[in-house]
Amino acid sequence: MHIVDGALANEVVIGGTVIAVAGIGLGLKNLPAEKMPAAGVLSATFFVASLIHVPIGPSSVHLIMNGLAGLVLGWAAFPALFVGLLLQAVFFGFGGLTVLGVNTLNIAMPAVMVYYLCRHGIAARSLTVAAIWGGVGGGLAIALTTGFVAIALALSGDEFIPAAKLVFFAHIPIMIVEALVTGAAVVLARRVKPELFAAITRSASKEVTP
Repeated sequence: MHIVDGALANEVVIGGTVIAVAGIGLGLKNLPAEKMPAAGVLSATFFVASLIHVPIGPSSVHLIMNGLAGLVLGWAAFPALFVGLLLQAVFFGFGGLTVLGVNTLNIAMPAVMVYYLCRHGIAARSLTVAAIWGGVGGGLAIALTTGFVAIALALSGDEFIPAAKLVFFAHIPIMIVEALVTGAAVVLARRVKPELFAAITRSASKEVTP
C-alpha cells in the first residue's frame, strides 16, 4: 500500500504532505499521556505487520492494522502511523521520504474515519456487537485506504488508473483478514484492558442517558 517516490504529481505530494502535517499536529494534541504506550504498541504492530508482503499476481499485499489503531487512538493514529512509515522508509526503503506525507494521509485518515464511524459500536455492552463493529472498522479501514491510494494515483495521471484498480481488488483478502483480526482484538482488549476504550464508553453513555 506504500506509494513510491516519483510516482505522484508534485501537486499531490505537496497537498498530501500539508494535510498529513495538520493531522499529525491534531493527533499529538489529542494524545494523552496514558495512551502513549498504546500508541507505541500500535505503531510497532503496523511496522511489523506491513513488513510481511504476500505476492498476488504482479503486485503484493500486506496487513496494515490501521483500523485497530484508529479505534484505539482516534486522531492520535496520525503520529503513531507516521512513525512506523518513517522507520520503514529510512531502514527498508518502503515508500519513500518525498511521499511520506501522502502515505501517512492514505493510511491514517481512514483510521480516523473508522474511529468516528465505529466508536460507539465497539463501546456496546455486548461483546458480540463490539466484535462486529470492530470487524467492520478493520475491513473498512483497508477499503478506505485503497480508495485514498487510488485517488492519489488517479490525480497523478490517467496511466495510473489500472494500477489503482489492481490495488483495490488485490486487497480484498486483506480486508477480510483485518476484519477478523480487528474484531478479535477489540474483544480481547475489552476483556483484559477495558481502559483502552474507557473514553469512548463514557462518551456513548452520556449520549444515551436521558
